[in-house]
Amino acid sequence: MHLPLSPREILASPRLLIGLASAGSAAVLIGALIFQALGFAPCDLCILQRWPHLVAAVLGGLMLLFNLPLALAFFGALAALTTSVLGFYHSGVERHIFEGPDTCTSNGVAGLSPADLLAQIQAAPLVRCDEIVWSFMGITMPNLNAVFSLVFAVMWILAYRAAKRGA
Repeated sequence: MHLPLSPREILASPRLLIGLASAGSAAVLIGALIFQALGFAPCDLCILQRWPHLVAAVLGGLMLLFNLPLALAFFGALAALTTSVLGFYHSGVERHIFEGPDTCTSNGVAGLSPADLLAQIQAAPLVRCDEIVWSFMGITMPNLNAVFSLVFAVMWILAYRAAKRGA
C-alpha cells in the first residue's frame, strides 16, 4: 500500500472511514476537555453534545478492534448526526435565533414576584447556553461541532454504504 491515499482509495475503505470518523469524534472530545481545562466552562448543551461523540468514538474503536460488522456504522452515523443537530441548535440558541432550554438560558422576569425572581436567580445555571463563551472570527464552538460532526456523519454513512455494497 502506498501513501498518501487518494480520495478514491479512502472512499473505498469503510474501515478507514470509520477510523477517521471515530478519531474525529475523539479529537472533538479531547478538544472540549482542553478548552474546559483552560477555563472555558461548558454549558448544559455543550455537555449534551459530548455524549454522541463518546458513543461514536467508542463504537468506532470497538468496530476496528474487534472487527465488528460494518453495518454498525449506521449507529455511528446516527450518533454523529445527533451531535451535529445539537450543535446547530446550540448555535441558534447562542445567536438568539430561538429559545434554548429553561435550564440553560435566561428567562423573562415580567410578572414575577420578588420571591419567584429570587428563586429564578438561585436556580440559574453557572454557564448559560445563550451566551457565546468563545469565538474566533465569529465562529463558535457549537458552530465547529455542528460542521465537523456533519462531516463525520458523512464518513460513517459512506462506510455503511460501502459495507452494504460488500466493499
